[in-house]
Amino acid sequence: MNTRTATMRASALALTVALLALSTTMAWAAVNDFESRERVPNGVSVAGANLSGMRADKAREAIRQAVAAQLMRPVSVRADGRLYSFDPREAVTIDVDAMTAAALEPRQSASYLERVRSDLTGAPLAREVQPAYAIDDRVIAAWASHVAADVNERAVDASVTVVGNRVRVTAAKEGRRLDTNALIAGLSAAFAPETVFAEDADARTGRTVTAIVRARKPKITDEDLGKTIVVDVSERRVRLFDGADLEKAYRCAVGTPSFPTPRGRFEIVQKRYMPTWINPAPNGWGADMPAMIPPGPSNPLGTRALNISAPGIRFHGTTKIGSIGTAASHGCMRMVRSDIEDLYERVDVGTPVFIVE
Repeated sequence: MNTRTATMRASALALTVALLALSTTMAWAAVNDFESRERVPNGVSVAGANLSGMRADKAREAIRQAVAAQLMRPVSVRADGRLYSFDPREAVTIDVDAMTAAALEPRQSASYLERVRSDLTGAPLAREVQPAYAIDDRVIAAWASHVAADVNERAVDASVTVVGNRVRVTAAKEGRRLDTNALIAGLSAAFAPETVFAEDADARTGRTVTAIVRARKPKITDEDLGKTIVVDVSERRVRLFDGADLEKAYRCAVGTPSFPTPRGRFEIVQKRYMPTWINPAPNGWGADMPAMIPPGPSNPLGTRALNISAPGIRFHGTTKIGSIGTAASHGCMRMVRSDIEDLYERVDVGTPVFIVE
C-alpha cells in the first residue's frame, strides 16, 4: 500500500467518524429538543424568579409562589385616622396557566437551530413573563362600601326639643362621608403591575391607600338656632340658651296650683319697657284692684315685661322678692328686677320659650 492510498483511507475514516459524530450530535439534539418541549429555556423569569431549565410542573409552582408573594400582600387603607387592611385573596385570581405558557413560548417560537444553539451553548432565549392576574371589582367595591359604612357619620343639626317633661338642647355636629369611588380607584391602582411588581422594594412593600373623607355640614348650626328660654316649673328656674350653650340662669316664681303656669312651647310676642299693668280679672281675683297701674314703684310688673304667646302669661319683675322660688303668681314667671332687666336685653321678639314640669 503506497502512501497516497493510506492517506486517502485515513481521510475517509476521519470523515466517517466526523459524520458519525455529527449524526450522533444531531440525533441527541433532536431527542433533547423533543424532550425540552415542556422545559423553560434559559433566561426566562417572572416577578423576579428565574425559571431557567424548569419543567412545566415545577415552573407552575415557582410562578404561583413568586407572583402570589407580592400580589397577595394586604393593602393598608387609612381613613379619617383609622387603619383598615384589605386582604387580596378573595379579590385576586392568578392565571398560572397563562404565565406558564408564556414561559415556555420562547422555545416554541424559536427556530430549530436557535433551540439547538441554546441547548449546546447555554445561550438564553430571554423573556420576562408579565404577571397575569384578574381583579374582581365587585369584591373591592363591597369592601370599600363596608369601610364607608364604618366611617360615615351623619351631621347633627342643632335643635331644641321637648323629651317627656324635659327640654333637650342638641349642639350641631359635623358628620363625615368617605368617597367610596375614590377608595375603589385607589385600591385598584394598588394592584397595578407597576405598583405590585415595582423594582423599588419600598414601592412593593409600602402599598397604602389614603381614603378621601369629607366633612358633612349640619343644615342648622348653633348660630342658626339662636336664643332659647327654658322654664323649669318644678325647679323655679329660667334658663337662657344661646345655641346649645347655657348663657344665663335665673330664679323665678311660678303659678299657684289654682293659676298654674302653662306647659308647652311658646315664644316671646312682645317686649314691654316700663309696662302699664292692666287688671286682667276685674270681676275675679283683681276685683279689689284698680283697672290699671302706670309704671312706677307700685306696678306689679316691675320695670320690664316679656309677653309670651300663652294668653296673659309673661316674664316680669316684682317687688315681692320673697315669692321668688315659690308657686305664688297667677301663671306668670316673676323675676328679680335686675334679672328681668338682664333677660330683657338678651332676647328678641320671636325667641322660643319652652315651659316644662
